[in-house]
Amino acid sequence: MADISPIARNLEIIRAQIAQAACAAGRDPAGITLIAVSKTHPRAAVEAALAAGLHLFGENRVQEAAEKFPLPGAKLHIIGGLQTNKAEQAVRLADAIDSLDRPRLLDAIDAAAQKAGRLPELLVQVNIGDEAQKSGIPTAEADGFIRAARARFGDALKGLMCIPPADGDPTAYFQRLAAMADAHGLAVRSMGMSGDYAAAIAAGATHIRIGTALFGRRETPPAN
Repeated sequence: MADISPIARNLEIIRAQIAQAACAAGRDPAGITLIAVSKTHPRAAVEAALAAGLHLFGENRVQEAAEKFPLPGAKLHIIGGLQTNKAEQAVRLADAIDSLDRPRLLDAIDAAAQKAGRLPELLVQVNIGDEAQKSGIPTAEADGFIRAARARFGDALKGLMCIPPADGDPTAYFQRLAAMADAHGLAVRSMGMSGDYAAAIAAGATHIRIGTALFGRRETPPAN
């Protein structure tokens, strides 16, 4: 029997755990999409994940993403806070931008999309715990912002993303994001990471973002 890579072995474990969490929640595991968070990992790790059967990858920094992508067979999600001056590069490079969080960024993405002649899929990032140190539209402003994004981008706006507070049970935060997505008729709920994706699946996550459990400990980020 041929040896498999550590990433492929980790993926087998993660997929089994996703299936277990989905079944416990009365959900079909096929309804849950795994985004492999490859930030700070080299292109070789992305290639190994591709060989293992993964196709969606998440990167925080556009500059770092451009060193690895495009890559045949891979789709790129920008999942980190996006500076307006990086919007043009992100629109050209990414298949999805998951971190819309302020009106100026909507303007920048709109202008970049018109210039590039393409518009990636989009998610609004909600600061679901209203934490000062985190990106995302504050919850009090989220409904109006989601409506504005949808009016501007139409069906390209696919859903919502969040990162809950690190301490305590994230369930209530995940449930709040799912309810917000339901209220706006948005299908995608990107929530849950290596440490909490079972709770996210129970609350209705459609996309989960897994980095450490798949790739191992992150490498030192590149210098700015």
